[in-house]
Amino acid sequence: MGDDKREKIHEITLTDLHPFKNHPFHVEQDDELRELAKSIADHGVVTPGIVRPKPEGGFELISGHRRKVASELAGRATMPVVIRELDDDAATIIMVDSNQQRENLLPSEKAFAYKMKLEAMKRKAGRPSKENGGQVGHDLIGIKTREILAENADESARTIQRYIRLTNLIPDLLKMVDEKNIAMSPAVELSYLPKKKQEILLDFCRMQQCTPSLSQAVRLKALQQTGKLTDVELIKIMSEQK
Repeated sequence: MGDDKREKIHEITLTDLHPFKNHPFHVEQDDELRELAKSIADHGVVTPGIVRPKPEGGFELISGHRRKVASELAGRATMPVVIRELDDDAATIIMVDSNQQRENLLPSEKAFAYKMKLEAMKRKAGRPSKENGGQVGHDLIGIKTREILAENADESARTIQRYIRLTNLIPDLLKMVDEKNIAMSPAVELSYLPKKKQEILLDFCRMQQCTPSLSQAVRLKALQQTGKLTDVELIKIMSEQK
């Protein structure tokens, strides 16, 4: 690529870099982040982040949230970034893609990231324009959109759909999925229960120190879909010996 085609790298003050709205990925203060901070202290940030200007001033981080935190830990005042003019949907797609290949992503991170990207792709597909060529430049709805989303992920369209279902769980149940206290399959079934039923289930699990099996979760969903899941029936199913 010629020099005139290369994107210019800017050194931006860390205080002018703001997180992406509803960023679904967590930045954990773990050994991996501390190692990154040490590397940045010794050699600087090797790969620039990607940002877009904010109307009120400063920049919104699209890629580079971990690098920013690590730079702060390393005592750096600035970070190299590439500045791009991007609409919300294009920014969302880049943000998800830049984080998707990270190891050890939590189910909740994948769930909200896939949901954000899928919604962005659907909106872009519904806006025919010259920028909508290629990957998302079609009239895409439903499963077809999920299949295109899956092309750039390590998971199938069905798996992506199952992850997106997790966004219907109340936060404390989703946390139990992240902590591996509830497996993926029963969690997907439980996502079809209304919030009030999920709260009753959560309270029961906490009191009895138990978690629903796949069989129990399937039955709870089936009863809910036929309008027969009462609070009493929920407790009855959860009280059965596994």
